[in-house]
Amino acid sequence: MPNGNSSPKRVPYRTSAGDAPPSINFAVGGFQPFSASDWPDHLAAVIFAQGCPLRCSYCHNPHLIPRNAGDIPFHRILDKLSRRRTFLDGVVFSGGEPCAQRGLPGAIASVRHMQLQVGLHTAGAYPAMLKRVLPLLDWVGLDVKAPEADYARITGSPAWRRTEQSLNLLIANHGIFEVRTTWNPNLFDADRLFDLAQNLSERGVAHYAVQRLRRPVGDSRTQCWETGPAPPADVLTRLATLFSKFTLR
Repeated sequence: MPNGNSSPKRVPYRTSAGDAPPSINFAVGGFQPFSASDWPDHLAAVIFAQGCPLRCSYCHNPHLIPRNAGDIPFHRILDKLSRRRTFLDGVVFSGGEPCAQRGLPGAIASVRHMQLQVGLHTAGAYPAMLKRVLPLLDWVGLDVKAPEADYARITGSPAWRRTEQSLNLLIANHGIFEVRTTWNPNLFDADRLFDLAQNLSERGVAHYAVQRLRRPVGDSRTQCWETGPAPPADVLTRLATLFSKFTLR
């Protein structure tokens, strides 16, 4: 993972023989050809991994939770990217949880072979895989779901320690990453959100984002997304003092 604050260079991936990586076994649950919101200051395509070990009640992509083979063969994703690569800054692997899949390193390498930057969204539940792919990444968005005491209740998984290990990896790596928390005021209040953010700041996190809860409303024909409340203004003001970059989404 490149160091510093400048935009990373596109580094092509090559095998030792100079050829493209072999066929990849990576379960794809969805693909978004263009996104300006999944990687700060980048226009990126988004590959959604199938499968996630967490069970957050407010999950934005519940159809990606089951561990199945996915809907789209990965070679088709590469074909789509090859036609769009000149319009993109990079590709984000999102989910679901990309680090749950053994094929992630090869999938990332296949994208880097196209001389595209690569970003990753992860909840940090697989620190060993994160450590393995960090050298191939230009940016990481780490979801810290809740304060430690609330983590198991909110995620349905005792994954705090593994998330903490992933956070420590990112901090020690000195690369470009963002930590973000989706705030559901029905699960923990704004004061606990601030306590979590303060803990992250003290650990060395420089970029932090609070994401407002988004939930579907209406039936299948009229469905739209409703955005939940933001933390109170005084809490936002205090949050902004903790980080070199703070964002409310």
